[in-house]
Amino acid sequence: MNRKDFLNKLGIGAAFVLTASCMNACSKADNIGPVDFTLDLDNPTYSKLKTNGNYVVVNNAVVARTVDGEYVAATVICSHEQKKKVIYKKSTNEFFCTDHDARFDLNGNGLNEEGKKDLTIFNTSLNGNILSVVG
Repeated sequence: MNRKDFLNKLGIGAAFVLTASCMNACSKADNIGPVDFTLDLDNPTYSKLKTNGNYVVVNNAVVARTVDGEYVAATVICSHEQKKKVIYKKSTNEFFCTDHDARFDLNGNGLNEEGKKDLTIFNTSLNGNILSVVG
């Protein structure tokens, strides 16, 4: 094999690897699957959930205590561009994607063009200081 043939073969192989890698990275995020976990609110990592308006991100979920004191949880993956950028926004009492401003109410309904695909919401329940998140 001469140098030209070698470089041509390398170029085709490298192009394939780069294209396949990019297509995989650029594709929509996989469904995060079922969510089922508990949080001990006495644990300092989650104790901020004892205060209205605070949130934590755990296991691909945004778990928040709303300004009204209710516990809510949603996927951290935005339905607009599948980025893990969803937070709870206290000032508007809604879920919000920090990457491109998609907005969702606490039931996951989209509130603007970027949020029109809605957001996956998980069930929450509190038993003592143990908060369960299932969905």
